Amino acid sequence: MDDKGIYTDFKEQMTYGEYLNLDKVLSSQTRLSGHHDEMLFIVIHQVSELWMKLILHEINSAIESIEKDELQEAFKMLARVSRIQTQIIQAWDVLATLTPAEYMEFRDSLGRASGFQSYQNRLIEFALGYKQPHILKIYEKDPELAGELEAAFKAPSIYDVSIRALAKAGFSISPALLDRDISITYKGDQSVADAWLEVYKNVEAHWDLYQLAEKLVDIEDSHQQWRFRHMKTVERIIGFKKGTGGSAGVSYLKSVLDHQFFPELWNVRTNL
Repeated sequence: MDDKGIYTDFKEQMTYGEYLNLDKVLSSQTRLSGHHDEMLFIVIHQVSELWMKLILHEINSAIESIEKDELQEAFKMLARVSRIQTQIIQAWDVLATLTPAEYMEFRDSLGRASGFQSYQNRLIEFALGYKQPHILKIYEKDPELAGELEAAFKAPSIYDVSIRALAKAGFSISPALLDRDISITYKGDQSVADAWLEVYKNVEAHWDLYQLAEKLVDIEDSHQQWRFRHMKTVERIIGFKKGTGGSAGVSYLKSVLDHQFFPELWNVRTNL
């Protein structure tokens, strides 16, 4: 400890950098082109992937909590997801400072690598209930990763467990829906629509379910904002060119903007 009372002897103690593995984290920004702005491109995507890791940590725990009827615990986790989403939405504003001319200076260095291949983004989509079988083929190169994605593909989404929560609360949910193949993207069901309408009409009687519904709407709202900012940032930088991995780029990003994870929670606003 120095003369100001600050502890400075870390010879036998774990340091901040060691705890966070900063040697690995801060040495992982390898520019392949040497271009100044490639650092921005790498850091933005790495930071977003770290936030996605935390989103998955929280949302998967929320799914487990809802399954165990621990809704209050799930609310805290889902509220945190919404706050994380504000961070990854704002990240697009930073990336948008990259001009088309600057990006073209190092784009070829990316090869076939593309954000379309972000497996954590796919895991988030699976957790929210958006499951497209062709997506799994992208990851066949890595058997361990492919196995993780397939398991998530076949696992219940947060909306699946929320619908089950409605049934546990006594709402008449279609038995066929409760026994459906959860690897198929959910399209909507009248019994679920009727249940959520009753929840919203009698908030005091169904306060926990009402809070759950609003937490889910928060997350979908933010996810759609993220999708929109993604699409506009890509359009701003490369226009309607194909993505580096061969994806349709802006055209694909626009095509998913109208998809709803929780359709009844949006329709109930019209039907109240």
